[in-house]
Amino acid sequence: MTDAVPLKPDLGSYGVWLGARSITPGLAKQIESLGYGAVWVGGSPDADLSWVEPALAQTSSLQLATGIINIWSSPADTVAESFHRIEKDYPGRFLLGIGVGHREHTQEYRKPYDALVSYLDELDAASVPTSRRVLAALGPKVLALSAERSAGAHPYLTTPEHTAQARELVGNTVFLAPEHKVVLNVDAGEAREVGRQSVGFYFDLSNYVNNWRRLGFTANDVRKPGSDKLIDAVVAHGTPEAVVARLNEHLDAGADHVAIQVLGAWAEDKLLAALTELAGPLGLTPTS
Repeated sequence: MTDAVPLKPDLGSYGVWLGARSITPGLAKQIESLGYGAVWVGGSPDADLSWVEPALAQTSSLQLATGIINIWSSPADTVAESFHRIEKDYPGRFLLGIGVGHREHTQEYRKPYDALVSYLDELDAASVPTSRRVLAALGPKVLALSAERSAGAHPYLTTPEHTAQARELVGNTVFLAPEHKVVLNVDAGEAREVGRQSVGFYFDLSNYVNNWRRLGFTANDVRKPGSDKLIDAVVAHGTPEAVVARLNEHLDAGADHVAIQVLGAWAEDKLLAALTELAGPLGLTPTS
């Protein structure tokens, strides 16, 4: 049975997005200590979600979210069992993000919207509450579905302009948590190169290219290696203060939460150093 009126999850204004498929308890504890409200784990985590409880056990308030569980590789019944297992021990601290992945990388990818609806039906049947799940959503159709069948949307690789459009479409009661990439480097050329190394993968994925085109980017903008205009739009770079100003544009546009993906800092110590630099300008309160 689903919630009649989904409640917005409270993840704070800022979280951290990781593409690692899991998170270690130690890293979760350190991210929480900096004052971030959530960690989003991407890379299509496995359905058993065995890494969630150990990380939650080492933290007191940090929320964990998937960004996202892939419906083609993670059966809904197994995901539902994992959700209930986590919710039993750590109520209200895990948010299930789900999505259809990419047509180009999924052999089974047929009628993705219908498949997503069917997956949500299975989660409903397994009593996974709408208030604790969100959908990866870019286009109007899935954004509307996120408002109807979940707490809200987790758009990836978008801009504040997209956030404003999404907020207008889904209304004020729906949770909206975009991801945004950042590079802490004041050399624009170097920062764009780091950004292109990450964004380059997505030029071959039609859902992202189509979304950029809807936002007004030209065919030249979205052709590899991507125009400076596009890279600057989806990868914030510069000083911590400049980066934070860009992230805050999402909040000003209607986002409830921004998931920050730090680029060029793959080692854990470098990631934490970058997150520490951002914490002050973000106005985060460190915990002891």
